[in-house]
Amino acid sequence: MGIKTLIDKTNKALNDYPAEKVYLHFDKPYYAVADTVWFKAYITENQNFLSGLSKIVYVDVINQRDSLIQTIKLPVVGGTASGNFPLPLSNFKQGNYHVRAYTMWMLNSEFPAYFNKSFYVGEAIDKELKTHITFKNASTDKLEKIDARIQFKDANNKPYANKSVTWKVVTKGEIVTKGKGTTDIQGFLVVPMSANQNAEYQLQKGELLTSINSTEKDVINSTFQLKNAIISKDFQFFPEGGNLIEGLNNRVAFKALKSDGSGINAKGIITDNDGKQVATFTAQHLGMGSFTFTPESGKTYKASITYADGSTQTLNLPATKSDGIAITVDNSNAENIDIKITANESFFQKNKGKVFYLLAQSQGVICYGAKTELTNKDYNTTISKTKFPNGITQLTLFNEYGKVLSERLAFIQHLNKLSVNLTTSAPSYGTKKKVKINVVAKKDNLPVVGNFSVAVVDETKVPFNEDGATTILTTLLLNSDVKGYIERANYYFNAPDAKKNADLDVLLLTQGYRSYSYSDIVGNTLPKIAFLPEQGIDVYGILRMSNGIPVRKGTLLLTIPDKRFSLEGTTDPVGNFKFQNLVLNDTSKVTISAKYNVNYKAMTLSLNGTPTPSTNKNFNVAEEILNIDSTLNTYLDNSKKQYAYLHTLKDITIKAKAVDKPSHKDFSALSGLSTIADHEISGDQFAGCNAIVECLKSLAPGVTYDNYNFYVSRDYNQGKKVPMGIFVNGMMLDFNALSSVNPAQIESVEVFLKDELGLVNRTYQVNGVIVINSKKAAKGQKITKSQLLDMLPKNYEITFTPMGYNKAREFYSPKYITPTSLNRNDLRTTIYWNPKIITDEAGNASFEFYNADGKGQYKVIIEGIDGSGNLGRTILRYTVK
Repeated sequence: MGIKTLIDKTNKALNDYPAEKVYLHFDKPYYAVADTVWFKAYITENQNFLSGLSKIVYVDVINQRDSLIQTIKLPVVGGTASGNFPLPLSNFKQGNYHVRAYTMWMLNSEFPAYFNKSFYVGEAIDKELKTHITFKNASTDKLEKIDARIQFKDANNKPYANKSVTWKVVTKGEIVTKGKGTTDIQGFLVVPMSANQNAEYQLQKGELLTSINSTEKDVINSTFQLKNAIISKDFQFFPEGGNLIEGLNNRVAFKALKSDGSGINAKGIITDNDGKQVATFTAQHLGMGSFTFTPESGKTYKASITYADGSTQTLNLPATKSDGIAITVDNSNAENIDIKITANESFFQKNKGKVFYLLAQSQGVICYGAKTELTNKDYNTTISKTKFPNGITQLTLFNEYGKVLSERLAFIQHLNKLSVNLTTSAPSYGTKKKVKINVVAKKDNLPVVGNFSVAVVDETKVPFNEDGATTILTTLLLNSDVKGYIERANYYFNAPDAKKNADLDVLLLTQGYRSYSYSDIVGNTLPKIAFLPEQGIDVYGILRMSNGIPVRKGTLLLTIPDKRFSLEGTTDPVGNFKFQNLVLNDTSKVTISAKYNVNYKAMTLSLNGTPTPSTNKNFNVAEEILNIDSTLNTYLDNSKKQYAYLHTLKDITIKAKAVDKPSHKDFSALSGLSTIADHEISGDQFAGCNAIVECLKSLAPGVTYDNYNFYVSRDYNQGKKVPMGIFVNGMMLDFNALSSVNPAQIESVEVFLKDELGLVNRTYQVNGVIVINSKKAAKGQKITKSQLLDMLPKNYEITFTPMGYNKAREFYSPKYITPTSLNRNDLRTTIYWNPKIITDEAGNASFEFYNADGKGQYKVIIEGIDGSGNLGRTILRYTVK
């Protein structure tokens, strides 16, 4: 195979199957209940050009139990979209959440480059209890043992002293251990937890539930996740180029990780099988580092590791290859990248004179290609970095048959990046004063037209370490191109220097590249496309006769009443139909009817499901915050004042005759269930609900929605994907028929996460039950037979609420131009948000806003992309006095 053929095949794969990426710019890194989350989506393809492929982007909001809370669907125009989602008291509580964003086209990839970001939400409204917990691990080989030390304080930071506390650890619905105690004078309580370690890590998979008697009558409950309470450690070796090769001076990178994915400092020595020390190593950044040594023939090697906490471990190094060739890279020069290809004596003798190819790929294009004959054991070349775009470059060495022999990733960071300059007329302003900020965007000192978003926050109230920020640079240049979690990714981009560049180089020695496999490309095994780039909202389905025979050339009418829209369609020879590129709001109801056909009453309509990725464990679990109360203390103090008007009354118990309300106990088919449901949702919570499925997604605790079914979250996360049964007034309902339930007629919804006797589960082949109880009909009402028939669902007609586009909302930015407006309190933390900043042909733009009442430092963050795929991000700070 010639190098031209290799390049042509690679280019064809990269061009025919461009990789889309998604980045979301958020207004803040964290939030409080009652806030609104504002964001802008940037969707890019090869070379980070704004994508022209997909016209829809999806944003999933997922809670700490890995259950999907909400999916936001947005139309993409020119490669961008903007949206928001509120954090209401009814749906959100204090805890860790994460956001995942993607397009349907991305689902074709074996390793989809989903956008993933953790964020945490605090709660200050009606706050009665603040907690701070620390763990001490005293586990042995036979016993899991954790001591949790918890401090309990009231809303005013006064310790709950000498208060009774009961606690229990619950794993998979079962109580593993429990106890009780009394807080000391500072509000502290030590909770000693233990469990048999043979029982699959009972404590780590569980939750600690505490109940403190704040007064004689009041009890306050808290829940603490234990998944990171027992931290195990992992150590991995990564030889440069892919293999340890005898007789060569190998550079070996290493990574020491805790079980939550974050790095841990480590050092150690390398010895051979005779006990001779051949190398030492020390981590240089977040548990990562490298060392060099020359393996000898016939010898094996091991590492003696000492971690920062004093624990030790001994591991074998990877086996050495008796003959091999490897790429090594020196990326320390700002202008060039130095590449060395080295073969050991054995490989050289076997392959002398043979042809080898070197390719470099970055951002979906081949940037460099070279052919050489193996005439020496060493081959050196220097390549100008101007040949490569910003971001990760994949350097791959092939033999003459296109087989990959060695691979190396390197990061190219040009100095002449897209410049986005922000200026104000003054370094400081007064409260509620107008601020005008000018934007100038340039590349190579020439003005550029760019698409930007800007957030202004009161940094005094929203402090955050920039190294931990998720940015357009960290996402599109780093995270989206490599596999695995990257800790504090913005560290490498935040004022980069020689040390940070060296740390980034070591990081890339330990990460896998998210790209098509060269072996597949060479073998013409190209990706199977299951999902085309969406161009609009499509509705698919099939029309059959009641006996199952497809209806050929059947006439269908689709109507959207709230838009006064109708569209005719015809089925194909096997009964399939498709309505394409519909424009629907998230609340639009759609009716499809076959009643204009002959014998229509004997026809049945059914819809095809929409694919959705499964909800997996949070990819960025290391970024979750254990102690939100103390971490967000400054922010929550402000939130308490900001949302004081939302305080709710405490529940008052009134003893009176209980009203007999509809429940599962009214139906014999459900008599095997427990008398009390695991969770009950009152019908009032469905007020204003337009789509019952969407409401159940957010309201049903312990339940995961995936691909048109509901599942018990704890079982789904363990891989048991048996759908829950859905019953309406005692009758089991097909999921597609759920859309016909009128939310206004719901009395209650009972959620059973387990079926103790198993009678319902076995009878209906389900796992868990959702029971929907309708309000009782008023007595004395009579209906005719025709009225009854009208109430029954018609097989030839279907009314449903597909997932439409979320309605756009504008960020409210007050104007303080009248004496009356100046009298209002303004406690906002996000001062300004604008997702639609476009620079003109001269590279200029500007925006204006008014400061809030907060004094201190305000931070302006602008991010975006120009028409050539160049990325820019700038921070400006000014003072409010």
